[in-house]
Amino acid sequence: MTAHKSALSTFACFTIAVALFSLGPVAAPAASRRSGRPGRVQTGLDVLEAQKFAPLRGKHVGVITNHTGVDAQGRSTIDLLAHASGVHLVALFSPEHGLAGRNDERVTSSKDLSTGLPVYSLYGETLRPTDDMLKGVDALVFDIEDAGVRFYTYTVTMAYCMEEAAKRHISFFVLDRPNLIGGEIVEGPMLDPDKTNFVAYFSLPVRYGLTIGELAQLFNAENRIGADLHIIAMKNWHRNYFFESTGIKWIPPSPNLRTIKGSILYAGIEILQNAGVSVGRGTETPFEEFGAPWLNGDEVAAALNERHLPGLHFVAQPFIPVSGLYSGQRCGGVAIRITDRSSVRAMRMGLEIAAVLRKLYPQQFDPAKLLPLVGNADTIQQLQAGVAPEKIVASWSGALAAFDQIRRKYFLYK
Repeated sequence: MTAHKSALSTFACFTIAVALFSLGPVAAPAASRRSGRPGRVQTGLDVLEAQKFAPLRGKHVGVITNHTGVDAQGRSTIDLLAHASGVHLVALFSPEHGLAGRNDERVTSSKDLSTGLPVYSLYGETLRPTDDMLKGVDALVFDIEDAGVRFYTYTVTMAYCMEEAAKRHISFFVLDRPNLIGGEIVEGPMLDPDKTNFVAYFSLPVRYGLTIGELAQLFNAENRIGADLHIIAMKNWHRNYFFESTGIKWIPPSPNLRTIKGSILYAGIEILQNAGVSVGRGTETPFEEFGAPWLNGDEVAAALNERHLPGLHFVAQPFIPVSGLYSGQRCGGVAIRITDRSSVRAMRMGLEIAAVLRKLYPQQFDPAKLLPLVGNADTIQQLQAGVAPEKIVASWSGALAAFDQIRRKYFLYK
């Protein structure tokens, strides 16, 4: 799908780009920061419950959800909608990893034992709901925790479902949830418009700084989906919140994204795997370490620490994955320590790692293989040419400034 682009005036772009070059990735104004919080964050599901499900009464509902769709008491979205007065739950849809969030391969459609309803997989024979799946549905509800990173497939599943709902005049409701890594920082290169696919729906930076509900609004307007979109907004969430600030129980959104620390590093670490680097899958700490049989952990950790990356420290730590890339093989590895999470810039870290590996292991590491997830050809070309990572980051500034102006139109929270 061709991404629709919005433009700024040349003067505005220049002004913001200069600020970005000085300050780094885009952050919300200081006025939006909160020293304390007014109370536990209520998710969109919690708010919908408080409304006694009024927006869905009289509707025949299909729900797109997984194990992360729970309320403050741990009750599932499915159970709540199945028992909500005046709501007719007729179909369930699951994303990648399935309804329980445990599968690491394609998922087949099935039947939900508790409700007897069909569970249609949107990560199996089809990535979109079909006519048969949507028969008798007049409202779709999306309630899934996102990771805040462009190539996480749950957002693409949401967008595909919005498109199919728009074609059939089906209302689409998003029960909003926190962005795990906050809503202030925008980081990484923009996706090239010709590289859209199931891990790259729309021209966004890798870290886009929006909640799933805000992102749905952006997709709907900027990509001209035209869905009858309704966002059930959260209460008490603020843009500077990391997940611990919310008071919500942590539920790993997918099998390998197990910790909040992993979610902070994920954007920069995940891009390395296509180039033959284990990112910790098959270990106890995926996305918190990386390595390969050909890698010397002491050498790489020392080179990275010489870069003095804010909020990060690197330690040699060999590991043996029990599954995934290099399963059963001893990998020279590097563990990543976070010393200040607010300072971490995961995409800068990913580029720094790639630059070190390119220099030390030119026969084993090919930066060109990072393109599918980085999604930006100019960034990869600069990396291959040996351009310093900080200069590559600076080259994103103008495009990030333009995107920041676009995304602010869809803010639901301060």
